[in-house]
Amino acid sequence: MYKIYINEVQCILISSQDYENLTFDQGQRILAGIYMGKLKQLLTYIDMCEKQSKIDVLIIHYSDFDKLYKDFTSLYKIQIAAGGLIRNENDQYLFIFRRGYWDLPKGKVEKNETKREGAIREVIEETGLKKVKLLYKICITHHTFKNKQGVRIIKTSHWYMMSAPHQNLIPQTEEDIEKAEWILLPDFLATHTPVYKNILDVINTNNQLIESNSHKDA
Repeated sequence: MYKIYINEVQCILISSQDYENLTFDQGQRILAGIYMGKLKQLLTYIDMCEKQSKIDVLIIHYSDFDKLYKDFTSLYKIQIAAGGLIRNENDQYLFIFRRGYWDLPKGKVEKNETKREGAIREVIEETGLKKVKLLYKICITHHTFKNKQGVRIIKTSHWYMMSAPHQNLIPQTEEDIEKAEWILLPDFLATHTPVYKNILDVINTNNQLIESNSHKDA
């Protein structure tokens, strides 16, 4: 299975064999279709997601998942990015507000650095943090956008849990970051909207990792 966000629509590519086992939250608006092996069909789905928000989830299934994945990704250029979910000693997390959404600091990994190095550099550049420590990897997310030339891009983001002492933050305004704030996680989830859906995936996955590790230690 491959999950990617297109204009905040959750797009799921999956084999037809696994399609019947999918479950979703009640009330989600879902559109499902079988891939017929034509790139034009995929472009129609992509264009639909880019232009409207009448659905929450788009499912495309096919008997040959590898072909479906290869055909879908052939319509995009891939960009590798990395970023972090950062916690301080007061159990606050660092969030940024950029282009109308709450987000986490991240950015493109340069050719001369590892994903871990890129994640730390981007966090420092976008927030002004110092003394950042990388703890572990959380997950990988995928979302799409168009660059200034109109080329469709898949941004594959590698996310890491990090720690840093509480300190004043300096949002990188040249990257359109308006705010950078330390916020308790329950307060953030209750009051700060809108949030990119892939950011909620990062938070939820990290919570699951913490819960899983706590059970192991019990």
